[in-house]
Amino acid sequence: MKAEPKTILRFLLEHYDAIAELFETQSNEGIIKFEVLNQIVTKHESDIRSQLIEYKILSPVNDNYEIRTVYYNLIEFILSEFKPMLPETIEKYHTSIAELFRKIRENINGDKVTLSQRLNDLAIEVRSFYEMVERNTQSLLQETRELKANVKKIDYREKIVRASRWIDEYIIPLNKILDINHSTSVANKLYEISEFSNKYRLNFDDENARVQFEKLYFQLIQVNDNLLRQSKILTNELLPLIERIRTESIILTGWITYLKNPYKRKAPKLLKRKEVSVYSKDTFYNASEIFEQFKNETDVYFEEEENEAEKWIFDKEHYTKKLKDNLPVENFFSWCNKTLKEDYKKVEIEKFFALTTLAFDEDIEREYGAKPQFDKIKINDLTLTVPKVTINQQSQLIDPQHGIS
Repeated sequence: MKAEPKTILRFLLEHYDAIAELFETQSNEGIIKFEVLNQIVTKHESDIRSQLIEYKILSPVNDNYEIRTVYYNLIEFILSEFKPMLPETIEKYHTSIAELFRKIRENINGDKVTLSQRLNDLAIEVRSFYEMVERNTQSLLQETRELKANVKKIDYREKIVRASRWIDEYIIPLNKILDINHSTSVANKLYEISEFSNKYRLNFDDENARVQFEKLYFQLIQVNDNLLRQSKILTNELLPLIERIRTESIILTGWITYLKNPYKRKAPKLLKRKEVSVYSKDTFYNASEIFEQFKNETDVYFEEEENEAEKWIFDKEHYTKKLKDNLPVENFFSWCNKTLKEDYKKVEIEKFFALTTLAFDEDIEREYGAKPQFDKIKINDLTLTVPKVTINQQSQLIDPQHGIS
């Protein structure tokens, strides 16, 4: 007859010390020998062997016993006594998750009950995968901190061996499993499943499956965030800590080896006082040579440079009148060049460009030939190519007081 759940839980509570000792024995030795079981039962003055078998807490293995996996995992979780698992053990989830995903994808329009079960199984596998990664990371972190503090007084050589083994056999392979950019990683497969789930959570004919796809999608988003957190712990905290342990241990091991036989090799003069100058021994003479240049002072005079060039201000009114008096002008730019030569004998580019602005006045009418024509005008060392513009007459503008002008 199967025992009631409350009865089993009450039994675990009442005999917790004995069960915890059985757990420790199996953790250390891999199995609980018949003699050891008798010793533990006798020690705690409670003959519970029959209940351990009846409640399926222990299962026989030849003449010995072991705690069933479900109870072992429960006690392990309560005690936080997780042993680091090799990444190969975690890698098995890639196969199970990929296989479930393949069947879901290939039979997406098949039996709805089977599809629902597979989606549920996939969610369970994803959750189990993350929990195992989390336990592994925390276990490695705890053991590394203990190794750093050297609680168990481990030899420095052994510390080097352990630190190197954890890096090569645990951390680097585990990081590959969590690397989403690695095509064969579990993280990459979960990303692929999340995109698939996002598609079908929004568009699927069966409502129950659509709800499951949505739950799976949000579960995968949370798992992705958690995996990133675990990866950061491995990369930013655990790996530097182990590298530091390994480096320190190598240095200390070297010193210990030397101190065991200090006369075998000449010791380096690490503590010998040595003065090192940060500047050259010739610095004094170089500095003296520089300062000697200033011994013979000479008078220095500064003269302000006078700008003799006359400041020219463009008299627009004057040149506008001059242009109108010469209308019609067949070539406006040539007229500008000629006018400046008459006034100043020498044409300056600034004055030339100032004078050409007259062509843009509103009361000046400009005409261009049917076919564009160009002239070349030489101003000092500069040759300008300008269009031929004809200004025939002053345009008639309406004045509100005097009529047409």
